[in-house]
Amino acid sequence: MNPLRACLSVSGIFLLAALFGAAPPVHAQGDASRATPPPGKALVFVFRSDRQPVAAQVPVLVNLVRIGDLTDGTFAVATVNPGRTFLRIGEQALAVFTLEAVANRSYFVRVEAVSSVRPVRTEVRMVSETDGRRSLAQSRLLGAAPAIAAAPRAQPPAAPVAAPAAAPRAQPSPPQPAPSAAPGGDWTFALIATGGAFKLASANQTVAGLPSTFDATSKPAAGIEAELRHRGGFAVGGEVFYYKNDLLVNGTALKAQQQVIAVMANGKYYFRVANWFHPFVGVGVGVTDAVYSGDLTGSAGGAAFQGMAGMEFRFEHVGVLVQYKYLASTTGKSGSDVKVGGGGVLAGLSIIF
Repeated sequence: MNPLRACLSVSGIFLLAALFGAAPPVHAQGDASRATPPPGKALVFVFRSDRQPVAAQVPVLVNLVRIGDLTDGTFAVATVNPGRTFLRIGEQALAVFTLEAVANRSYFVRVEAVSSVRPVRTEVRMVSETDGRRSLAQSRLLGAAPAIAAAPRAQPPAAPVAAPAAAPRAQPSPPQPAPSAAPGGDWTFALIATGGAFKLASANQTVAGLPSTFDATSKPAAGIEAELRHRGGFAVGGEVFYYKNDLLVNGTALKAQQQVIAVMANGKYYFRVANWFHPFVGVGVGVTDAVYSGDLTGSAGGAAFQGMAGMEFRFEHVGVLVQYKYLASTTGKSGSDVKVGGGGVLAGLSIIF
């Protein structure tokens, strides 16, 4: 190849790299797990750590550039420009992750294969720099680290592209704060508020020795729940559920209201169908307290049991859920007991911390 043709080939490579938003590869020097970003750039480390090793490769793309196919215990690193950065992880069962890269910062993204069937499903979350560096020290680098531009944005035609300068040498940088992202560790905390339609299972009962008829539809019916969720799908929490029903004493003009407060300890299991879709089932045990006001007064308590089934749609730190709940409880003493349980469909909002 003559010198002129060689020069044209190199210029063409640089032009294509500029048009497609990718700079020439920057080869890792020394220990890549300790690398710091070049001035004005950011580093994105993507590493794979399976709880139960899965024998399959997981492709990783950063801003549409493939940086490697991860196996358990490996990692890849990409240099990106500041701005919105997109990660696409997997083949058919995709996990899409975005972050807002800041200059001179390093980001650490953990990938876990959670299914051995095809296509392999993955769980993706960002971790702190401390956790990320610790995991990288126990992992193996796939290969050279390509430099990736930020996600492309619509811009006017650019001026002629000049040959890029040589890649800067790695330089030490001051300690960097961990990026704000999903909570570290295997547990997260969620606060859930629900409301909806709830009906008593028994409308005709004897209250205080008087035959009575309830308006079975509860007005209102609402609950609040605090829940600890494990990344494996299990969750435990506590719930306070409140509902109110009107009642009439048969053959009289006496009217009263029954207010029920149920305090429950719940256990659930969330099935991870996709990053954003989690059906669930659950059970709970606790106590109820029924308080009567109006022409009948008094209160009574009893044990309570419940079952739940529903689905939650998660969007980063916020979720929208719908569920069916059935609560079984009897208050009072034998011979004067009242069945205060029932069932209904509730919808709600969850905030994940």
